[in-house]
Amino acid sequence: MELTADAVAREREWVLERADVVVPLINDVRDALGDAFDTDVAPVTDAQYRGAVEDVFADGDRAVNVAALVALLRDLDVTDDYPGFVVDELLGRELAAMIAGEQPLRLLAESTFHYADVHTSGDGDDAAGADDLDAALAAGVQTRLPGWAWTETESPFDVARR
Repeated sequence: MELTADAVAREREWVLERADVVVPLINDVRDALGDAFDTDVAPVTDAQYRGAVEDVFADGDRAVNVAALVALLRDLDVTDDYPGFVVDELLGRELAAMIAGEQPLRLLAESTFHYADVHTSGDGDDAAGADDLDAALAAGVQTRLPGWAWTETESPFDVARR
């Protein structure tokens, strides 16, 4: 794999075009997590998804790493899949975290990745990493975007406010 500026731009376009798959997964995950935590979570639109992807890829240092993880997961396949379970989980979790940003969102995206991963599965002909890629995009973007009540208010732990 060679990562050039053109390669990163191609990966960005691929991720943008994945909105029709990823946005419904984001909203399914948000609904399920909202039910689990007894809260309402705002759905994500295609425009919000695309805006978040553009923001991620606007940060060149982040973009090159996200592009590499996307490309790896898109092509990752393992005979009989199970032996590759650890590597596609590792790459997916890291991609979700990288998209989400800094802590604590990074950790939340990693946790959400595993939740999203059990809610998606690829077709029999898909590479082993394909469903992990969709789960990672969903987890990272949904964590990055508003919609959770706790992210809409000031932190009670903000020492400067005391």
